[in-house]
Amino acid sequence: MAKIDEVAAAAGVSISTVSYALSGKRPVSPATRKRIEAAVAKLGYSPNAGARMLAGRRTNIFALTEPLRTDTHVPTHMAFVLATAVAARQHDYDILLLTEEQAVSGMNRVASTGLADAILVLDVAPDDERVALARNLATPTVFIGVPDDHEGLVCVDLDFEAAARIAVDKLAALGHTRIGMLGMTETAYEKSNFPPRVRAAYEKRAAELGVQTFFRASGHAQTDRNGCRTAVSDLLAAGVTALILHSNEDAHAIVLSELDQRGVSVPYGLSLISVGNSFDIDTLARPIDALPLIPAESCNRAVELALESLDEGHREPGLHLLPPTYLSRGSIGPWVGSPNDKPGALAAM
Repeated sequence: MAKIDEVAAAAGVSISTVSYALSGKRPVSPATRKRIEAAVAKLGYSPNAGARMLAGRRTNIFALTEPLRTDTHVPTHMAFVLATAVAARQHDYDILLLTEEQAVSGMNRVASTGLADAILVLDVAPDDERVALARNLATPTVFIGVPDDHEGLVCVDLDFEAAARIAVDKLAALGHTRIGMLGMTETAYEKSNFPPRVRAAYEKRAAELGVQTFFRASGHAQTDRNGCRTAVSDLLAAGVTALILHSNEDAHAIVLSELDQRGVSVPYGLSLISVGNSFDIDTLARPIDALPLIPAESCNRAVELALESLDEGHREPGLHLLPPTYLSRGSIGPWVGSPNDKPGALAAM
């Protein structure tokens, strides 16, 4: 990457003149500015790595990369965009939203032109293409999510594994030995980083406790309501006595609707726990115990980490996992029936 002194030499001016031209701190003649801009373009110089720091100035803008794809669940993702904007504003920062599906180009553009002081990364995929770029950028970058290859990165996320373990522990302690999970859509397990982590932690902890597990994805896509209903039916037919919901708001509503139509009461016929929900669980038809993913908590911490990187000039890479909080809403209870009983056997009690 070119340095500011190389730009100065190519333009035939001093380093301070380059700094003034790029930062706007002092006026520079049009002819001189033109030579400097040409040198910057030719050498691929990144202003944010030199001129802005020399001038002691910040843009007070964070770039937020959130690719909008055809399968994006907009309500969930926009909750994180809003939470990031609110967190940034509390520190007098604004958000530059990058929504193009080819996210790397947007990040490159922001870094090369110095448009933002730091970059925040949302909708993190297991094999996210933005990982390699982030390692080579001078611009501080914080991932809100954890890609499979996170070495050298700064990442913040809910401790999804701990949340899944807590859910299994609570249900097992109440005597449940057949615990199901209604997961995200099938595509989520290919493109998102946290659904596989939740499922793996749930299955591992259940195996450690001698609990049988039954997993179904909530359909092929976000709009596959029939697929979700089929998944719920399959889990009930398998004889689960408790169900962990790691799915979106629509899937939660479908579960409650199916249970109501079948006359299965909660918690006496079936215990329910929601894990990693980012929507308001209290808007559902009935309260459900939850270990929520609260967008504000993750985004607040990400903004703090970005600011610390700017203040310190460097940030040690690492995972910053937020401990889950259990919210009791009365949707779990002890299983007192026979292991061969079907869900709902105690509904009339």
